[in-house]
Amino acid sequence: MRKTYYASAGLTLDYDQGQKTAYAVWNGFLNSQEFKEATLKCLQLMEEEGVVRWLADNRKMKAIRQADQHWFVENIMPRMLQSTLRRMATLVSEDMFNKMAVDQIMQRIEQPDHLVLRDFNDEAQALAWLMMPLTEQGQRNSKESNG
Repeated sequence: MRKTYYASAGLTLDYDQGQKTAYAVWNGFLNSQEFKEATLKCLQLMEEEGVVRWLADNRKMKAIRQADQHWFVENIMPRMLQSTLRRMATLVSEDMFNKMAVDQIMQRIEQPDHLVLRDFNDEAQALAWLMMPLTEQGQRNSKESNG
């Protein structure tokens, strides 16, 4: 059953314990304090609950400041990459500046083989891929052209 773990103006974070799946729905522009608080809540959920699947709904998220991108890469990514997370589907932002920020973050990390990331434009396709058995991961870091 899906329950809300954390909610703020910029992030609603839900978790389904049975599926070990988190749903992060981002909204608008977050200042540095809001961004750090929200991403730390995401990391806390990952580490406390052993999250395996993650849906990052970035469709309504706005730009991420350069300083916040750097902080994320230095402080969040190392712990995220060492977590139990195995599959992450991202619903790509409608905001060009957010897309650029996420691309810049991804270029700065070395991704381990145990974590598969895919970008989607369609929520149903993202969820279908996310819920496939983990043995059917398919290509790493691919982008879907679905709309």
